[in-house]
Amino acid sequence: MIAQEHLSIGTHGRGFTDITAQVSSIVRASKVKTGLCSLYLRHTSASLVIQENADPAVLRDLQRWMDDVAPERPRFGPWEHDDEGPDDMPAHVRTVLTRTSEQVPVRGGSLALGTWQAIYLWEHRTAPHRREVLITVIGE
Repeated sequence: MIAQEHLSIGTHGRGFTDITAQVSSIVRASKVKTGLCSLYLRHTSASLVIQENADPAVLRDLQRWMDDVAPERPRFGPWEHDDEGPDDMPAHVRTVLTRTSEQVPVRGGSLALGTWQAIYLWEHRTAPHRREVLITVIGE
C-alpha cells in the first residue's frame, strides 16, 4: 500500500515548527500498519529534522549554534547571493548542513519515533513562509 499527502506549513520565521501531529495523522489515515514514512521538504532555505521535544533549550541551543555557523554577516565579507535579503544565502547554507528529507518507520499504524523525538520543520529565513512537505507512507 502507498499513500501520499501534501502538507502545507506556515512558519513564524526563523526557528522550529513541530509537525509531528500532522504527520502522525497522515500515517494513521493511510492505514499502513508496518512500513515507512518518508517526508520531503520542497524548499532550499528550510530543513526537516528529528530532534528532542522534551526540553525547549535544545532547540534554542541548536538555533544559536546555527546562527553562529552560518551568520548573515560572515567574517570573510558579505555573501554574494543576497537576492532576497541578508538572510538568503545563510538560509541555503543552513539547509546544506541539515537536510530536506527524513524517514521514520511505521509500526503498529503509528510513527515509531523515540520517547523524546519530534519532527520539526526548521525555518532558516527571518520572515514567515509557507512551506510544502510531501509525505509518502509505504507499507502493509
